Amino acid sequence: MSGHSKWATIKHAKGIADAKRGKIFTKFIKEISIAARMGGGDPNSNPRLRTIIIKARAANMPKDNIERAIKKGTGEDGATSYEELVYEGYAPGGVAVMVEVLTDNKNRAAADIRNIFTKNGGNLGTTGSVSRMFQRKGTIEYDAEKVSEDEVMEVALEAGADDIVNEDGVITVTTSPDAFAAVADALNEKGFESLSADVGLVPDAYQPVDKDTAAKVQKMIDKLEDNDDVQNVYHTAEFPDDFEPEE
Repeated sequence: MSGHSKWATIKHAKGIADAKRGKIFTKFIKEISIAARMGGGDPNSNPRLRTIIIKARAANMPKDNIERAIKKGTGEDGATSYEELVYEGYAPGGVAVMVEVLTDNKNRAAADIRNIFTKNGGNLGTTGSVSRMFQRKGTIEYDAEKVSEDEVMEVALEAGADDIVNEDGVITVTTSPDAFAAVADALNEKGFESLSADVGLVPDAYQPVDKDTAAKVQKMIDKLEDNDDVQNVYHTAEFPDDFEPEE
């Protein structure tokens, strides 16, 4: 899995820093709103909402934006009705891809996702064709130069984390989805600043690809992530260490 965590982190940090910031916040607003609508606006009694707020804070989303999104979801600020959908398929090179969608127009989303897969050398699969290759886990990433691995390990394991790995200058804490909020809170209270915090799909195994395939896969992932209905994209590709994505 070498290079994958590092690349995910670099891409994440780059995405937050550049013009994609607004688009990322828009996706969080939708997620927060739907979580608040389904389980109420109090994060302490709504684990799903709490998890998304932790993700949003790790991406430096302003508190006011988070509060407005909660009000939107609870009906205090006019709510849009969203459906949650999951698409499974393959990118070039047979790389498995999972796409999580939150949309107010199911037909539009289905057509758009199919179009992106087809035009970029991929193909959609049937339900269950790819999902068995992934597990839902919590992951919190730290810059190994800015935090102590021993301290992170001590706090994280005590709070209920499953694993801590230091690879390519990135310390990755892995948790079960249920333990994510408690572990993230414990690490936050110690003042550790995370690079990213997420509950998402993690592949059981990564598939190494060459540079040419990596570029094709990355192009398709970028197209999917740019779609307004797409919330999250997960894939099994392990990019070469010297792979540089096109700007």
